[in-house]
Amino acid sequence: MEQGEGRVCVTGAGGFVASWLVKLLLSKGYMVHGTVRNPDDEKNNHLKSLEKAQENLQLFKADLLDYDSLYAAIEGCSGVFHVASPVPPSSVANPETELLEPAVRGTLNVLKACSETGVERVVVVSSTGAVTLNPNWPPNKPMDEDCWTDIDYCRKSKVWLNWYCIAKTTAEREALKYAENTGLDVVTVCPSYVFGPLLQPTMNSSTQVFIDLFNGRFETVENSIWTIVDVRDVAEALLLVYKKKEASGRYICAPHPVQIHSLVEKLKSKYPGYNYPKSYIEVDPEAKPSSEKLKRLGWECRSLEETIVDSVEYYQEAGILIKD
Repeated sequence: MEQGEGRVCVTGAGGFVASWLVKLLLSKGYMVHGTVRNPDDEKNNHLKSLEKAQENLQLFKADLLDYDSLYAAIEGCSGVFHVASPVPPSSVANPETELLEPAVRGTLNVLKACSETGVERVVVVSSTGAVTLNPNWPPNKPMDEDCWTDIDYCRKSKVWLNWYCIAKTTAEREALKYAENTGLDVVTVCPSYVFGPLLQPTMNSSTQVFIDLFNGRFETVENSIWTIVDVRDVAEALLLVYKKKEASGRYICAPHPVQIHSLVEKLKSKYPGYNYPKSYIEVDPEAKPSSEKLKRLGWECRSLEETIVDSVEYYQEAGILIKD
């Protein structure tokens, strides 16, 4: 028996959420296998410099579409956190083959490798993108785990970002169906917009969305609701659902709904001098996702204020946010 908490695998270990998860797992005494495209790439150096990484972190060269590479990384692990998912930085020519197929096939490859190697529990990171795009859900009823994004509605609306939601919804449904058919213990977690300090050197998509509020990219924005969660709280949620035996099914991780106008006013008063949006388009009221099931499991999270302060201070120190 290994010392500490045992051995787990994190796919896409160099990403925003996964990096914080690796850091948390190492701090709790886990041996961690991390899959990355290239272990020698400088952009993964932040993982190697984490506390306890030298002795307890092993990086594996792996690709979600290469089953054998995933098998090698997962073999010997009692738990797997499937965090990796394709999120192209801009629209792609063929989202069906470049986004949807890799997300679904990659997830099924991970799950098959888990079955073959005797993994005890798999935590799959989905998204509230797999929950909230449902025009038939009553707007005054909080969206819980029974609410699923309507794929037909997403396809008809022809918004590029909806392909990400289609991919996440399809991959999560396939993961839960695979669990039902095989008996593999699979739990899914659906975070909303994830903000917070970065560990990785490259910009991720949700951080870019937040930074665009400061840099004048949007003069006019829809006054829609953003539901925000701190990256460090997502990592804690993933570990919680892994460790709690009674955890099952899916868990929404989306604690802080805020209208964009209200968020911008908060930012303006605390951080003046940036090129914030100047006008807003009012939109129909939206149903808000509920994290009650996750909270009942024992999850606690930071305040929105703390997440905003820690995020902005990090962006300023890192030179990501620069005033005109």
